[in-house]
Amino acid sequence: MASVFERIGPQLKEWIERQHVFFVATAPRADDGFVNCSPKGLDSLRVLDDRTIAYLDLTGSGVETIAHLKENGRIVIMLCAFEGLPRIVRLHGRGAVVHPGDRDFADLAARFPKQSGVRSVIRVELVRISDSCGYAVPLMNFVSERDVLTKWADKKTPAGVIEYQRENNARNLDGLTGVDWLS
Repeated sequence: MASVFERIGPQLKEWIERQHVFFVATAPRADDGFVNCSPKGLDSLRVLDDRTIAYLDLTGSGVETIAHLKENGRIVIMLCAFEGLPRIVRLHGRGAVVHPGDRDFADLAARFPKQSGVRSVIRVELVRISDSCGYAVPLMNFVSERDVLTKWADKKTPAGVIEYQRENNARNLDGLTGVDWLS
């Protein structure tokens, strides 16, 4: 029922990029820190090569993933088949935050549709690629992407989004450093 893969081959790449939602999980080093799991959408995940993925990180109310990655780099991305054959894919790796001032940012961001409110790109070097059955995952129909976050960022303006990040994304729930490149 479960398989581990050495790399993301063409068929798995196509399956990954066809999914409408994925989940990002990270955790701090501290035993009493908050584990985080966030859903993502908006066509924001890309397979860069057979052992590297990236996703477009949009401004949100929290900054858990960025803070955890800066502290320890551990991350897992999970995708579920909500349509078609049942399947769950987990992509474990070491993540890095690529922010707008970084040398690689423009090239990475160009791989995604233009979005308002982009905070960073999260790049993950994979150390384990696996799948499992997904037999208990419900079948669900995709209706459309939500545009609420995009409309929020457009209304704020780019300068307003940066100010929001300074005020709300500087530290995570455990007090770890989040967005620190705006100072």
